[in-house]
Amino acid sequence: MSSNIIMQQCCENPPTLSRSSGQAGQVQEIGGFPSYVSGPEDSKLAVILVSDIYGYEAPKLRKLADKVAAAGIYTLVPDFLQGDPYVPENVEKPLSIWIKDHGPDQGFEYAKQVIEALKTKGITKIGAAGFCWGAKVVVELAKYAYIQAAVLLHPSFVSVEDIQGVKVPISVLGAEIDQMSPPELVKQFETALNAKPEVDGFVKIFPGVSHGWTVRYKDEDELGVKSAQEAHNDMLAWFVKYLN
Repeated sequence: MSSNIIMQQCCENPPTLSRSSGQAGQVQEIGGFPSYVSGPEDSKLAVILVSDIYGYEAPKLRKLADKVAAAGIYTLVPDFLQGDPYVPENVEKPLSIWIKDHGPDQGFEYAKQVIEALKTKGITKIGAAGFCWGAKVVVELAKYAYIQAAVLLHPSFVSVEDIQGVKVPISVLGAEIDQMSPPELVKQFETALNAKPEVDGFVKIFPGVSHGWTVRYKDEDELGVKSAQEAHNDMLAWFVKYLN
Protein backbone atom coordinates (compact mmCIF):
# COMPACT_ATOMS: atom_id res chain seq x y z
CA MET A 1 0.00 0.00 0.00
CA SER A 2 1.42 3.38 -0.99
CA SER A 3 2.32 6.02 1.58
CA ASN A 4 -0.06 8.44 -0.14
CA ILE A 5 -3.02 6.12 0.42
CA ILE A 6 -2.02 5.62 4.04
CA MET A 7 -1.66 9.36 4.62
CA GLN A 8 -5.06 9.98 3.05
CA GLN A 9 -6.72 8.26 6.00
CA CYS A 10 -5.32 11.03 8.21
CA CYS A 11 -7.51 13.46 6.29
CA GLU A 12 -10.85 11.66 6.19
CA ASN A 13 -13.99 13.35 7.53
CA PRO A 14 -12.42 16.77 8.27
CA PRO A 15 -14.15 18.88 10.94
CA THR A 16 -15.76 22.24 10.31
CA LEU A 17 -13.39 24.52 12.18
CA SER A 18 -14.79 27.33 14.32
CA ARG A 19 -13.02 29.86 16.49
CA SER A 20 -16.13 30.06 18.66
CA SER A 21 -16.62 26.32 19.16
CA GLY A 22 -16.60 24.97 22.69
CA GLN A 23 -19.22 25.81 25.26
CA ALA A 24 -17.55 26.07 28.64
CA GLY A 25 -14.15 27.54 27.81
CA GLN A 26 -12.46 30.40 26.08
CA VAL A 27 -9.34 31.11 24.04
CA GLN A 28 -6.34 32.40 26.01
CA GLU A 29 -2.64 32.62 25.30
CA ILE A 30 -0.68 29.96 27.19
CA GLY A 31 3.07 29.73 26.75
CA GLY A 32 2.88 31.94 23.68
CA PHE A 33 0.18 29.89 21.92
CA PRO A 34 -3.53 30.61 21.51
CA SER A 35 -5.26 27.83 23.42
CA TYR A 36 -8.82 26.76 24.05
CA VAL A 37 -8.95 26.63 27.85
CA SER A 38 -11.65 25.06 30.00
CA GLY A 39 -11.92 24.15 33.67
CA PRO A 40 -10.99 25.60 37.05
CA GLU A 41 -8.18 28.17 36.90
CA ASP A 42 -7.08 27.24 40.42
CA SER A 43 -6.68 23.52 39.71
CA LYS A 44 -3.30 21.96 40.46
CA LEU A 45 -3.92 19.42 37.70
CA ALA A 46 -3.83 20.05 33.95
CA VAL A 47 -4.42 18.07 30.79
CA ILE A 48 -3.14 19.15 27.38
CA LEU A 49 -5.03 17.83 24.36
CA VAL A 50 -2.72 17.89 21.33
CA SER A 51 -4.76 18.07 18.14
CA ASP A 52 -4.59 16.20 14.89
CA ILE A 53 -3.68 17.96 11.64
CA TYR A 54 -6.93 19.96 11.72
CA GLY A 55 -5.88 21.97 14.74
CA TYR A 56 -7.32 23.43 17.89
CA GLU A 57 -10.55 24.86 16.46
CA ALA A 58 -12.08 21.42 15.86
CA PRO A 59 -15.46 21.44 17.69
CA LYS A 60 -15.42 17.82 18.87
CA LEU A 61 -11.93 18.25 20.32
CA ARG A 62 -13.04 21.33 22.24
CA LYS A 63 -16.14 19.47 23.41
CA LEU A 64 -13.85 16.76 24.77
CA ALA A 65 -11.78 19.42 26.55
CA ASP A 66 -14.96 20.59 28.27
CA LYS A 67 -15.66 17.01 29.38
CA VAL A 68 -12.21 16.64 30.94
CA ALA A 69 -12.55 20.06 32.56
CA ALA A 70 -15.85 19.00 34.15
CA ALA A 71 -13.82 16.52 36.22
CA GLY A 72 -12.08 19.46 37.88
CA ILE A 73 -9.01 19.45 35.66
CA TYR A 74 -7.66 22.58 33.95
CA THR A 75 -7.75 21.53 30.30
CA LEU A 76 -6.30 23.18 27.24
CA VAL A 77 -6.06 22.64 23.48
CA PRO A 78 -3.08 24.68 22.22
CA ASP A 79 -2.67 25.87 18.64
CA PHE A 80 0.60 24.10 17.86
CA LEU A 81 -0.15 24.52 14.14
CA GLN A 82 0.12 28.30 14.53
CA GLY A 83 -3.06 29.15 12.67
CA ASP A 84 -2.20 26.90 9.73
CA PRO A 85 -4.19 23.66 10.02
CA TYR A 86 -4.24 21.26 7.13
CA VAL A 87 -6.85 22.23 4.51
CA PRO A 88 -7.77 19.36 2.16
CA GLU A 89 -9.11 21.76 -0.46
CA ASN A 90 -5.76 23.54 -0.75
CA VAL A 91 -4.28 21.68 -3.71
CA GLU A 92 -1.15 23.82 -3.57
CA LYS A 93 -0.28 22.41 -0.15
CA PRO A 94 -0.97 18.66 -0.05
CA LEU A 95 -0.36 16.83 3.19
CA SER A 96 3.12 15.76 2.07
CA ILE A 97 4.08 19.44 1.77
CA TRP A 98 2.10 20.69 4.77
CA ILE A 99 3.73 18.20 7.14
CA LYS A 100 7.18 19.57 6.31
CA ASP A 101 6.15 22.87 7.92
CA HIS A 102 4.43 21.20 10.87
CA GLY A 103 6.49 18.26 12.02
CA PRO A 104 5.63 16.65 15.36
CA ASP A 105 9.18 17.48 16.47
CA GLN A 106 8.19 21.14 16.25
CA GLY A 107 5.05 20.40 18.25
CA PHE A 108 7.20 18.76 20.93
CA GLU A 109 9.24 21.94 21.36
CA TYR A 110 6.06 24.02 21.53
CA ALA A 111 4.55 21.66 24.11
CA LYS A 112 7.53 22.14 26.40
CA GLN A 113 6.87 25.89 26.38
CA VAL A 114 3.24 25.34 27.34
CA ILE A 115 4.24 22.97 30.14
CA GLU A 116 6.60 25.55 31.59
CA ALA A 117 3.81 28.14 31.47
CA LEU A 118 1.46 25.77 33.30
CA LYS A 119 4.03 25.21 36.03
CA THR A 120 4.30 28.96 36.59
CA LYS A 121 0.53 28.93 37.19
CA GLY A 122 1.09 26.57 40.11
CA ILE A 123 0.05 23.38 38.34
CA THR A 124 1.88 20.39 39.81
CA LYS A 125 0.74 17.45 37.66
CA ILE A 126 0.20 17.43 33.91
CA GLY A 127 -1.24 14.83 31.59
CA ALA A 128 -1.33 14.96 27.80
CA ALA A 129 -3.42 13.23 25.16
CA GLY A 130 -2.46 13.21 21.50
CA PHE A 131 -4.72 12.57 18.55
CA CYS A 132 -3.17 11.26 15.31
CA TRP A 133 -0.40 13.83 14.63
CA GLY A 134 -0.56 14.93 18.25
CA ALA A 135 0.18 11.43 19.52
CA LYS A 136 3.77 11.70 18.32
CA VAL A 137 4.13 14.95 20.29
CA VAL A 138 2.75 13.28 23.41
CA VAL A 139 4.90 10.16 23.18
CA GLU A 140 7.97 12.40 23.05
CA LEU A 141 6.78 14.18 26.19
CA ALA A 142 6.34 10.77 27.82
CA LYS A 143 9.83 9.64 26.82
CA TYR A 144 11.40 12.58 28.62
CA ALA A 145 8.94 12.63 31.54
CA TYR A 146 7.75 16.18 30.90
CA ILE A 147 4.30 14.92 31.88
CA GLN A 148 2.93 12.54 34.50
CA ALA A 149 0.49 10.58 32.31
CA ALA A 150 -0.04 10.09 28.57
CA VAL A 151 -2.81 8.87 26.27
CA LEU A 152 -2.36 8.21 22.55
CA LEU A 153 -5.52 8.04 20.44
CA HIS A 154 -5.26 6.51 16.94
CA PRO A 155 -1.60 7.59 16.83
CA SER A 156 0.37 8.58 13.74
CA PHE A 157 4.17 8.43 13.33
CA VAL A 158 4.63 6.53 16.63
CA SER A 159 7.07 3.61 16.57
CA VAL A 160 7.68 0.62 18.82
CA GLU A 161 10.96 2.27 19.79
CA ASP A 162 9.01 5.31 20.97
CA ILE A 163 6.83 3.13 23.19
CA GLN A 164 9.89 1.32 24.54
CA GLY A 165 11.26 4.69 25.64
CA VAL A 166 8.30 6.03 27.63
CA LYS A 167 8.85 6.77 31.30
CA VAL A 168 5.32 7.60 32.49
CA PRO A 169 1.99 5.71 32.55
CA ILE A 170 0.67 5.53 29.00
CA SER A 171 -2.59 4.38 27.42
CA VAL A 172 -2.90 3.60 23.71
CA LEU A 173 -6.40 3.62 22.20
CA GLY A 174 -6.34 2.33 18.64
CA ALA A 175 -8.82 1.74 15.83
CA GLU A 176 -9.42 -1.54 14.04
CA ILE A 177 -9.43 0.20 10.65
CA ASP A 178 -6.25 2.25 10.79
CA GLN A 179 -3.50 2.42 8.21
CA MET A 180 -1.36 4.82 10.25
CA SER A 181 -1.30 2.53 13.30
CA PRO A 182 -2.84 -0.79 12.25
CA PRO A 183 -3.88 -3.26 14.95
CA GLU A 184 -0.73 -5.31 14.33
CA LEU A 185 1.41 -2.30 15.28
CA VAL A 186 -0.75 -1.43 18.28
CA LYS A 187 -0.32 -5.00 19.52
CA GLN A 188 3.44 -4.51 19.22
CA PHE A 189 3.03 -1.43 21.40
CA GLU A 190 1.29 -3.65 23.95
CA THR A 191 4.12 -6.18 23.85
CA ALA A 192 6.65 -3.40 24.38
CA LEU A 193 4.72 -2.09 27.37
CA ASN A 194 4.36 -5.56 28.87
CA ALA A 195 8.16 -5.77 28.79
CA LYS A 196 8.36 -2.59 30.91
CA PRO A 197 6.80 -3.52 34.28
CA GLU A 198 8.11 -0.28 35.76
CA VAL A 199 5.74 1.70 33.51
CA ASP A 200 1.98 1.21 33.73
CA GLY A 201 0.45 0.70 30.31
CA PHE A 202 -2.96 0.07 28.80
CA VAL A 203 -3.81 -0.83 25.21
CA LYS A 204 -7.23 -1.18 23.58
CA ILE A 205 -8.25 -1.62 19.95
CA PHE A 206 -11.79 -0.45 19.19
CA PRO A 207 -13.60 -2.65 16.65
CA GLY A 208 -15.35 -1.27 13.60
CA VAL A 209 -13.96 2.27 13.75
CA SER A 210 -11.38 4.12 11.69
CA HIS A 211 -8.34 6.30 12.27
CA GLY A 212 -9.36 9.67 13.72
CA TRP A 213 -12.73 8.51 14.99
CA THR A 214 -12.51 9.90 18.55
CA VAL A 215 -12.58 13.50 17.36
CA ARG A 216 -13.95 13.13 13.82
CA TYR A 217 -16.85 10.71 14.28
CA LYS A 218 -20.05 11.45 12.39
CA ASP A 219 -22.97 12.26 14.68
CA GLU A 220 -25.26 9.91 12.75
CA ASP A 221 -22.81 6.99 13.13
CA GLU A 222 -24.13 5.20 16.20
CA LEU A 223 -21.14 2.88 16.56
CA GLY A 224 -18.68 5.71 16.01
CA VAL A 225 -20.33 7.90 18.62
CA LYS A 226 -20.54 5.09 21.17
CA SER A 227 -16.94 4.04 20.60
CA ALA A 228 -15.72 7.64 20.79
CA GLN A 229 -17.50 8.11 24.11
CA GLU A 230 -15.95 4.90 25.42
CA ALA A 231 -12.49 6.08 24.37
CA HIS A 232 -13.10 9.49 25.95
CA ASN A 233 -14.11 7.80 29.21
CA ASP A 234 -11.02 5.57 29.10
CA MET A 235 -8.84 8.63 28.55
CA LEU A 236 -10.40 10.55 31.40
CA ALA A 237 -10.17 7.58 33.76
CA TRP A 238 -6.45 7.29 32.98
CA PHE A 239 -5.84 10.91 33.88
CA VAL A 240 -7.95 10.75 37.02
CA LYS A 241 -6.01 7.68 38.15
CA TYR A 242 -2.51 9.01 37.51
CA LEU A 243 -2.82 12.74 38.15
CA ASN A 244 -4.56 12.51 41.52
